[in-house]
Amino acid sequence: MAANPEAVLSEQAIRFYRQAMAIMTAAEVPHLVGGAYAFARYTGIERHTKDFDVFLREEDFGRAAWAFQKAGYKAELSFPHWLGKAYKGEDFVDLIFSAGNGVARVDERWFEHAVKDQVFGVDVELIPAEEMIWSKGLIMERERFDGADVAHVIRAVGDRLDWKRLLERYGKYWRALYAHLVLFGFIYPSDREKIPAWVIDELTDRVRAEKTNADEKVCNGTIISRQQYLKDIQEWGYADARLADNLMSEEEIELWTAGIAVDGAK
Repeated sequence: MAANPEAVLSEQAIRFYRQAMAIMTAAEVPHLVGGAYAFARYTGIERHTKDFDVFLREEDFGRAAWAFQKAGYKAELSFPHWLGKAYKGEDFVDLIFSAGNGVARVDERWFEHAVKDQVFGVDVELIPAEEMIWSKGLIMERERFDGADVAHVIRAVGDRLDWKRLLERYGKYWRALYAHLVLFGFIYPSDREKIPAWVIDELTDRVRAEKTNADEKVCNGTIISRQQYLKDIQEWGYADARLADNLMSEEEIELWTAGIAVDGAK
C-alpha cells in the first residue's frame, strides 16, 4: 500500500520532492526512497512528515550534492559520517548513507533487494524491509524508539522476509534483533509464526552460549543511543563501542554528540 501524501502535503512540497528525485535520476545517482513512504508501503500505516528520506551510497553523495547545487538548490553535509541535506527554502531532502551510529551503511545489497513502487506518482525504488528493520532496530533513544516500527514491519511482511540476510546484517549486534523478536511475540501473540522457529532457536542458542561475561569492558549502548550512555563511557570506564568497532572516529562522535543540544532545542 503506497502512501497518499497529497492529502496533507502542500503542492509546493510535493513538487519539490518530485524535482529532487528528477535531479538525482538525471545525474544518474542511484538512490532509494525510505522513511515514511517505504514504511507505508510495507505496513499500510501512513505518516506524513516534512522529512523525505533518500538513501544513497556514501561515495555518491558528492555527485548528488553537485547535481542539486547545479539545479539551484543548497546542499550540505550535515554529519560527515551519515547524513547530508538538499534544500530550497523550507523544503528539504535528507540524503542518508548510513545510520547515525555508523551501522547500517548503504551498500550494493540495499539496491539489489530494493522494491519498485511509486511515490508522488514517480516510479521509484524503496529501501528493502530487511534493511529498514536493521537500521530502525538499532534506534532506542529516549525521545525516539523505533521498536513499534520494527514490530509493524514484521507483522506485515515477516513471513516474506529474508531472515538469513537480516541476521547477517545485524552481525555481532544480533542481541538487539533478538530483543525485538521477543517483544514481537509479546505484542502479537497470535502472529508469532511470522518469525520462523529456526530464527528464534538460532538466537536462543547464541544466548545460551554467551552466559559468561565478555573480556572487554565495552558499552554497546552508544550504538542504540547517542545520549543515554554518555556517563558510562565518560565516567564509568566503559569503552565506546562506536570506537571499539571502528564505526565512527572520535571527531565524528564529538560532532554527533554536540548535535544533541541542537536537536533538543527544536
